[in-house]
Amino acid sequence: MSQRSAPHRIAVIAPSPVSMFNLAIPEMLFGRVERDGRPGYEVVVCAAEPGPVPTTGGLDLYVRHGLDAVRGADTVLVAGTGAPFEPESRIVAAVREAAADGKRIASLCTGAFQLAEAGLLEGRRATTYWAHAEELRRRYPRVDLRDDVLYVQDGPYVTSSGYAAGIDLCLHVIRTDYGAAVANEVARLALVAPVRPGGQTQFTQTPLPPERGAVCADTRGWAMRNLDKPLTLTDLARHAGVSVRTLTRRFHAESGVSPLQWLLHQRIERAKELLETTGLPMDQVARACGLGTADSLRAHVVRRTGLTPSAYRAQFSHRGTTADAASSSAA
Repeated sequence: MSQRSAPHRIAVIAPSPVSMFNLAIPEMLFGRVERDGRPGYEVVVCAAEPGPVPTTGGLDLYVRHGLDAVRGADTVLVAGTGAPFEPESRIVAAVREAAADGKRIASLCTGAFQLAEAGLLEGRRATTYWAHAEELRRRYPRVDLRDDVLYVQDGPYVTSSGYAAGIDLCLHVIRTDYGAAVANEVARLALVAPVRPGGQTQFTQTPLPPERGAVCADTRGWAMRNLDKPLTLTDLARHAGVSVRTLTRRFHAESGVSPLQWLLHQRIERAKELLETTGLPMDQVARACGLGTADSLRAHVVRRTGLTPSAYRAQFSHRGTTADAASSSAA
């Protein structure tokens, strides 16, 4: 019997005072990933000083592990902290050592200050919470700061903006490791938005804004289940039981975009998922996500990612079975 590999280990560093929300995100998302019936990740929270760690909410959290946990990790994630964002020398040294060992390094919110102090972000794209972007830019002018994205990856370093953008970063990590289908399933289980592009090196478009209401939620869910059909504004309005004008107004109020913009975004995301997880020919991918033809699929995927569908599949495919490989060859 072959021995199954151990789960991917993620060390989450908690600076002081740490954001409780930042610490909850990795556990909530990475803890829902399963591989062959076993956990896909092992998450270990650690701190420069094991024991009680103050939080930005005024509580203390007890952290059992010190920074030795970083040495056994595959990925190191630094959580955000409160003002004035002074880097902690032991944390800086730990992430610098982890980077030298070739580990993937990530930060949530103001955790980017720790990575920047370690010199990891010099000449690289990075982001942080927009309210503190100018401070990071002032302190570390050699960082190519992108303050208008959810998250950005440059090489092995991934940084996110503040608050819920940490969810997007973690889903991006899951998608990188296990593919879009797994990441979107985790998103569904956690009742959060599916994987959204955040401005990483290859993809620099603006993602959908966070949803701000649930009046049209049933219609959005119905549309997601029927992406292979040629849905129109009239179809969406009929399902919602309102006029096209009312639907458009409510939809924009909740989603920040028009119904057809939202629908196109979801079609392209479905196409990317199919390219990553199946060997379907391009015309079948196009029909399955409602983009019509292979030419239309190509135009939209190139516009969104900068890659042709074939190049996107070659770069991001997470298919691993013999059947998949055979299907891909046939396509």
